[in-house]
Amino acid sequence: MNDPDPHNPARGDRGDDCASSDAVPDPVRDPGRGAARDPGRPYHVLFLCTGNSARSILAEALLNTLGQGRFQAFSAGSYPVGRVHPLAIELCQAMGYDTARLRSKSWDEFATPGAPPLDLIITVCDNAAGEVCPLWPGRPLAAHWGFPDPAAVQGSEAERRQAFASVCNAIHHRIETFLSLPHAALAHGALEIEDRERTAHPLTAPP
Repeated sequence: MNDPDPHNPARGDRGDDCASSDAVPDPVRDPGRGAARDPGRPYHVLFLCTGNSARSILAEALLNTLGQGRFQAFSAGSYPVGRVHPLAIELCQAMGYDTARLRSKSWDEFATPGAPPLDLIITVCDNAAGEVCPLWPGRPLAAHWGFPDPAAVQGSEAERRQAFASVCNAIHHRIETFLSLPHAALAHGALEIEDRERTAHPLTAPP
C-alpha cells in the first residue's frame, strides 16, 4: 500500500527521516537522546519497514529469540498491510517463536502516550528509511539495515520460500553480530554493522 504523499502532515507529528544522519546523534554531544534507560529493563528495539509483514516481523522474532531476555523487540510499518505474510509466520514457528504475538501494525502505535520507551529504531527496508518518522518518545537512536523484500519475489513456491529463507538468514547473521557488541556500544554499533557488511557482503534481491 502506497500513500501518494508520505510526508502528509495529516499523518500526525513527524520528526527526522527514519535513517537520516540527523536521526543518529552522538549521545556524548546530545546525552538526552538514546541515552536514558532504566538498567532494570531490556533494551527496546523497534524494527520498521513499509508493510510490516515480512522483514520487520522476522527481525522482531529473531531478536526476541536470540536476545534471551536482554532485548525486547517490536516491529511496525509506515503503511502496514494488516496481515503477516504466511511464509514469515512459518519461519517464526520454525524458530520456536510464539506467532500469536505477531501482527502487522502502524508505527504510530509507538509514538503515543503509554507506548514502550524505545532505545533504538532499525529500518529494514529502504522505503521506510527515507520516510519522515513520527516523533518518538525518548528520542531513540536510529540505524538502517537494508534487506531485499522477499514478499516481492515472483516465481514458484520453492523460489518464494528460498527468498524468505535467504533474507531470514541474512537478518539472523546481522542480529548475531549486533548481539556480540558491548551493551554500551549497541546503538552506534548497529550503524557500523550496516556500513561494514554492506561493503563486504552486498545484499541483492533473490533471483
